[in-house]
Amino acid sequence: MNPEAMNESNLRIIEPRQPPSPALLKSWMGGKAYGFWTNVSEWISENYPDVFTPEWLFGGKKHGWYLRYKKSKSFCSLIPERNQFVILIVFGAEERTKVETIRPQLSASTRKAYDNATTFHDGKWLSLRVSNPTAMDDVQQLLAVKRKLMKAKPERRK
Repeated sequence: MNPEAMNESNLRIIEPRQPPSPALLKSWMGGKAYGFWTNVSEWISENYPDVFTPEWLFGGKKHGWYLRYKKSKSFCSLIPERNQFVILIVFGAEERTKVETIRPQLSASTRKAYDNATTFHDGKWLSLRVSNPTAMDDVQQLLAVKRKLMKAKPERRK
């Protein structure tokens, strides 16, 4: 990897040649943040079986690499940042109404981040740092607003 792409002053992974490997993600974000990254990824796979195929996208030198979950519309994007993990969730008008119903169950820091998130023509863009179990719980509740939880398909008996 190009040393410039891993410069300490860079917040994001900006080497355009190939998506980051799991080893690079772990070293870039740190073990704790990488643990939350894998927890979110596994939670999505378990609760939305066979719905999403995660796709690495490169947003240029300003935004770097991110992992997008999308079906017909965007579900969320996982963003590896230096020493942290951020999730981006865009809420449309109907989804914002649903968020209001679960708002009291969210932590104070998530409510503040949601209130301060910018609303564009396509929705409210919430960037949330996932750094503790409370934030993880909040992410799960917010993603369940985006798309109803599915039950895992039962295993076939042999």
